[in-house]
Order: sequence, then C-alpha cells, then structure tokens
Amino acid sequence: MTSSLHRGRARRAKSQISVRVAHAVLGGAVGVVWLVLPGMTSGGDAPVAIKNPAPGASAAAAEEDERSTVDLVLPLVAVGTAGAIAGYGYIRRVRRTRVRTTPGGAGGSPPPRSSPPLAALDEQACAALVEADNRVRAARAELGFAGALCTAQDLETFRRAVREAETELAAAFRMRQRYDEGVPAEEAAREHALAGIVGRCAEAGRRLDSVAVEFGRLRGLEQGLGEALGVAEGRFRELAGRAGTSEAVLAGLRDRYAPTATASVTGSVEQAKDRLLFATVRLNQARQSADSGRPERAARQLRAAEGAVAQAAVFVDGVDRLAAELRSAEQTVPAALTGAEAELAWARRQPDPSARQRAAPGPATPLPAEPRPDASVPLAAAGTTPGGFEVRLLHVDAVLDSVRQELTGGQPRDPVGVLRRIVRATVPVTSGRAGVLPAAALITARTATAAAADFVATHRGAVGATARTRLAEAERLLATGDPADRPPADLLALEARELAERDVRAHGNPYVAAVGAEETAGTGGAVLGGIVLAEEPEDGTPAGFAGPARPAQARPGPAPSDRK
Repeated sequence: MTSSLHRGRARRAKSQISVRVAHAVLGGAVGVVWLVLPGMTSGGDAPVAIKNPAPGASAAAAEEDERSTVDLVLPLVAVGTAGAIAGYGYIRRVRRTRVRTTPGGAGGSPPPRSSPPLAALDEQACAALVEADNRVRAARAELGFAGALCTAQDLETFRRAVREAETELAAAFRMRQRYDEGVPAEEAAREHALAGIVGRCAEAGRRLDSVAVEFGRLRGLEQGLGEALGVAEGRFRELAGRAGTSEAVLAGLRDRYAPTATASVTGSVEQAKDRLLFATVRLNQARQSADSGRPERAARQLRAAEGAVAQAAVFVDGVDRLAAELRSAEQTVPAALTGAEAELAWARRQPDPSARQRAAPGPATPLPAEPRPDASVPLAAAGTTPGGFEVRLLHVDAVLDSVRQELTGGQPRDPVGVLRRIVRATVPVTSGRAGVLPAAALITARTATAAAADFVATHRGAVGATARTRLAEAERLLATGDPADRPPADLLALEARELAERDVRAHGNPYVAAVGAEETAGTGGAVLGGIVLAEEPEDGTPAGFAGPARPAQARPGPAPSDRK
C-alpha cells in the first residue's frame, strides 16, 4: 500500500503540472486572439480607391507593413515562450520526482552497505560460537568411546586436532568476552572483532573436518558396529549402577548441609536416569538396525546413545564431585576464619590510606575528629573518602562475626558459601600473609566453575553464547594459577550458571513425546542436552568430527542471553 506521504506528493505533482498546462493553453489563446483581432477589426471598414502612392505615402505604407509584421511575429514569440516555459517546468518536475523516489538517488534512502550490519554480525558470531562449542564437546565424547578400542598412538592425531580446535575456540571466546566488555569501542573495529570470532570458530571446525574422514574410518561404524556397541552397553550398565549410589549420596548431603549447598545438583540423578532411558532405547535400536542390514542408521543411533551415556556420566560425576568439595570446604572453614582474623588484625595496625590523601594540619591546628561511618556503606564506595579504610575494616569484622555465629549455631550450613563470604570480605584488605585464603578462593572458584560447566554440557541444546563466554573466561582465569584471578573467576562462573539457567527456562521443551511411542522415551532430555535435534530426533544426530547434522544457518536463533 502507498503511504499518505507518497499520495500527497503525487497529488501536488499532478496539480503543479496542471497549472503549467493551463499557462501554456492561456498563452496559446492569447496568441491566437492577437492574430485574429486585426482581421476582425479591419473587416468592417469601407472600401478605399487605389491610387498611385506619393513618396510620403510610400513611406507610410512601408511603416504600416513593418508594423503588421511585428504584430504577426509577437504572438508567435509569446506562444513559443509560454510553451517552452511550460515544457521546461514539466521536465524539471519529472526529473525531481524521479530523483526523490528512485533508490540510490541524492534524496532517496542510502545505498545498501557491502557488509552486514553490526546486529547481524553479532547474531552470526553467537551462532558460530555455539556451533563450534557443541562440536568440540561432542568430539571429546567420541574420543572417550574410541579410546576403549584404540591405542593412545592411534588417537594422537585426533586428540591433537581437538586440542587445536579448543585453542581456536578459546581465542574466539576471549575475543567475545572483550567485545562484551566494550573493547574495542569503535564500530568499525567491533565489526572486525565479530568477523574475527566467526573466523576463529570456522577454523576450529576446519581442524575437526581435516581428520573427520580418517576418524570415521578408524571407528568404522558405518561398516558395522563391531565392539563399539559392547563398549557403550558396558558403560551404560556401569552408570546405571552408579546412579543408585549417587542418589544415596545426594540424600546424605541434603541431610548434612543447607539447601544452598546442594542446589547445583538438584535433579541431577533424575536427569541421569532420563539420559540412560534414552540410551537404552537407542542401543536397542542400534542393534536391531545392525541386524537388519542398515549400518548407517545403526551408526547414528549408536552415536546418540553414546552422547546420552556421556551426559549421564556428567550428572553422576557432578554429585560425587560436589560431595568431595563440600567436605574439603568444611575442613577449610575454621582455618580460613582464623586466617581472615589475622588479616583483619594486621590491617588494623596499618595507617589509614585515606589519611595520607588529606592535607596535613598546621602545628597549632588539632586533628579533626574522625567520623564513624556506617558499616552498610558498600566497599566499592569506601577507601577514597575520609574514613573509607575504617568502613572496610568494619565490613570485614561484621562478616567474620556472622560466620562465627553460624558455625556455633548448630544449623546445617553451606561450607562453600561460607568460604565465599570470607574470601569476598577480606579481598579489599588482604595482604597475602595468610596462605589459607587463596586456598579457600580456589575451592569456591573450582566449585562454581565445575557446576557451570556441567550445566552447560548437559543443556547445550538450549544454552546460548553469552553463558558459554562467561564460563570460558572463568576457566581461563582459573587456569592462570594467580590467586588474584580466583575471586573474579568465581563471579564469572556464577554468572554463567545463572545465564544458562535463564536460557533453559526461556527455551522450554520443544519436543513432546508421542503417547505410547517407545522410540521417543527420553528424547525430550536428549533434545535439551543437544544430543539430537528436536526437528529430526531420529536422523539428526550432531557429531563432533563429522560435523553438525545440518548447517547452523538453518537452526533456530540464539538464546535470549545472546541478545543482551
């Protein structure tokens, strides 16, 4: 439909053309009247006898002829001038209208850019990060199953390819983290950064593609399942037994610790059983397909079963790991509290840094009374103002006093959470003299990072690029070995877990199993875990070395956390 603005312009154009045409017609009418009027006035005069003209009369006649010629030419000139003006106005109006309405004209919309806009590049970079991360994770799982039948020497080429892909992916995540932090700031440079992220992800995929054919030949699943099916079934039986044990371990943790201590593994045993249920169905289907002479279909079903078994192992291992972390944290809390008290005592003996920033009073001027600041003032706002150092000390003292009361209260507690509170409170005043505090920071950072990594690994079908980027940055900081990097790694890991959970809630369950269909048992969890695709759960099994089931462009857009 034509907008009202265009309709108004069209009406104005037509009205101005009509005015110019009217001017031309009027000029022509004036010229015609000018030509006809002399004949009309001369027709009523009486006839005059013709005589030989005298010399004076000849001159008058010549003057009369010249006047008649002028009377004839002037109307023609007037008509021509009016027509020329009208034609020039019409041509100019047409040209102006074309310039305004033709794309690419001086007054039209700007020509399309040769490169996609920043928003499109951002979305493309997020999709590339998710796709590359999924491939690397799937490739690791495939290597784990291949290692049961192949020697370390046989797998060295493929492990090297995975390491190289991990390096490229880590660089891409690092670039994305800096991009989210606003570096670089210029739009052109940000476009280059996004293009670099896409390029790094593509290079990670190429490293896996370079050995995909050889890896497929090594496993030989398309030619026959062979012993690979037996390996998957053996791991399935092992995890089925461990799931029952993990359920008992988790029940003991809930009785001993506060609910926040076990929140990261809530529902892990149930989800492990769901993945094992899916693996059961796919293992049976793989054996049936192999027996009926359909090796390619059997290979896809076996890969899906292996992916489900690998994720079930993540759930079960997460419960056992958390139990060990809580025991370690519980043993570290008393020492961390003692170390924090020592740090606080040392800090109180130091001069107030803010006092050195104020002008010293004269010899006869007494020092002003130092105000007693409110302990609720945020630490970030303290330290640069008079009394800020005292605010920090008051905050540390309040946190440590709260921890003492909690330890003597006899109520179930969260040891990792207690360590996190001690570490965060003492960071502004710590001197590094108490070695137990860096150890406490390492426990909290490792616990948070491992929990976030497990959640992303088992819900990668819904987790977007932003959560994965924060997790990658937390893992990078944790790997530096610098105690100063441990508190920020802990914060980034907690943020990654929160963003990932938000993505899963927004994603929902896109796959609904058909009632009474045995082949769809556990498929909803497998779709959420990225083991199979919701649109093609039977045939669309993403693989690591072999690549995704279909291009990333055909998949749904990024999760909500990517559009921040």
